[in-house]
Order: sequence, then structure tokens, then C-alpha cells
Amino acid sequence: LPFNQIGDVGAQHLADGLQHNTTLTTLNLYNNQIGDIGAQHLADALQHNTTLTTLDLRFNRIEHIFGTRLKELIERNKQRTKS
Repeated sequence: LPFNQIGDVGAQHLADGLQHNTTLTTLNLYNNQIGDIGAQHLADALQHNTTLTTLDLRFNRIEHIFGTRLKELIERNKQRTKS
């Protein structure tokens, strides 16, 4: 879904779907004008999602702290899929 101007509201809707999704492993949100609010929604969703192992958020407006948290959650999912 790169270059779709999803923004924070769109990220919230995607996060709602990600919470209970059990099949999606990769999500490309490259250059979608997602900010910290959208990143927080995605991080909240990843607390429940265990299958997403690749999340591309390059060229968005996400502060380092939120990017780091999202990376930690994705790494956790990668470790779970190895087990």
C-alpha cells in the first residue's frame, strides 16, 4: 500500500484489522504520511498480532521512539515464528 496518503486515520483502521489477523506477514506502508498517532495505533495492534514479521514504514512522519517500539514488536513476532 505504498504512496496512498493513508495518514493517521487510515493507520488506525489498518491497526483495527491487524489486531485479530492471523495470516498477514508483510505490510508495506512506505510513504503514507503516517505520524506518531498512527504509529501508536499500529503498535497497539501489534501487541495482539503475532504473524506480521515485515512492516515497511519508511518515509513517514514517525518519531524515533515509535519506530523503535514498532521494530521491537516486529522482532518479537519474528522470534515467535522461528519457534
